[in-house]
Formats: sequence, structure tokens, C-alpha cells
Amino acid sequence: MTSDFTLYYAPDTCALAVIITLRDAGASYDLHRLDFTKADQQSAAYLKVNPKGRVPALRTPVGMLTEVPAILVYLAQAFPAARLAPLDDPFAFAKMQAFNCYLASTLHVAHAHRMRGHRWADEESSFADMRRKVPQAVGACYDLIERDLLEGPWVMGEPYTVADPYLFTLAQWLEEDGVDPAAFPRVMDHRARVAERASVKRAIAEEWDAQG
Repeated sequence: MTSDFTLYYAPDTCALAVIITLRDAGASYDLHRLDFTKADQQSAAYLKVNPKGRVPALRTPVGMLTEVPAILVYLAQAFPAARLAPLDDPFAFAKMQAFNCYLASTLHVAHAHRMRGHRWADEESSFADMRRKVPQAVGACYDLIERDLLEGPWVMGEPYTVADPYLFTLAQWLEEDGVDPAAFPRVMDHRARVAERASVKRAIAEEWDAQG
């Protein structure tokens, strides 16, 4: 049986948020795992899939989608019965999108300075300086989320939405980024609560088991 979607991804990346959402939506999908240690994301074959050379990329029945916020909201709209976004409230929908865009454009970028300094500079000394800055930059993002953006118990308050697996996925990297999780009890409570969901447990297992 042919699945409706194919997700191109690598483990321990933001693509986990999409795997979780595919499960939450009840979608039929296949996973195509890329090996970053072999630079699969820069291979000629993958660049035909996603010329950006990044993951994730989602093959849909009508074309390819990239960028996590776009993929998540597409799935929420494609599977309205799953109630993964406030589709009937334009302001709440935009507010959810604003949160996801902040994760993508600010938090994830701050995190990436720890291991991908080559995107912004050429000198090794610059990479080292970026790495030193990561705990402060990432911590500042979580301070804003903790104080102002995370409504609780879920990101948008009472309803669970596609913003929740996205925050959960990025929050997995807090400790590796040198940030003290004890400073963000609400974020950590959210991370623990999302981790207990059956769809999340299955998605985490699946991201490591799938073959390319």
C-alpha cells in the first residue's frame, strides 16, 4: 500500500516535530532517513527533493513542502478532524503561527550556532565565539517562552496544537546547549507532559528505527 506522504528527515533534528504531527493527524506516511555523517542532505539525489539541502522535506500528494512551520500548519489544515490548530479562530491561528515562527527563526538559529557556525563565518575563532554565546542566546529565548509565550498547560493554553511537538522537539536540546533546565520549570513541565503522549513515544522510536 502506498502512503500518502513521505518525510525526508534525519534523527535528532527538528523533523521529529513533523513525525509526531503525522502520527497525531492519523496520516499514512513513510520515512526516508538521511545520514548527516555521509552528507546525504547535500547529495545530488536529495537536492532534487529539496534544493535547500536541509531537513525535513515532506512529499505530499500535491507536491513537496519544506520548513517546519509550513509543514505543521499544512498537516493541521489537511486533517481538520485531528484538531491540531485553532482553524476556526483567525487570531488564535496567527498567534500559533507566530510562536512557531519564533522557534524557527530565533530559537533554532541560536541553537545552530553551537555546531553550524560555518553558515555565518569562516574563521575557527569565530566558531568558538559562537559556541560560547549559545547558552546565553538560547537561554534568553527560553526565558521569553517561559515568561510570556507558553500559556499552559499547552503552548496555546488548553488545546494541544502543532506548536506543542515543535517546542518539545527543540527543548530536547536544552542541556546540550549548556542551558540549565531548572531555570525553566514551565518549559520542563511541558516537555515532560508531551513526552508522555503515546504518539510521541512511538515517533521517537520510529525516528531511530527507520531506514533510508
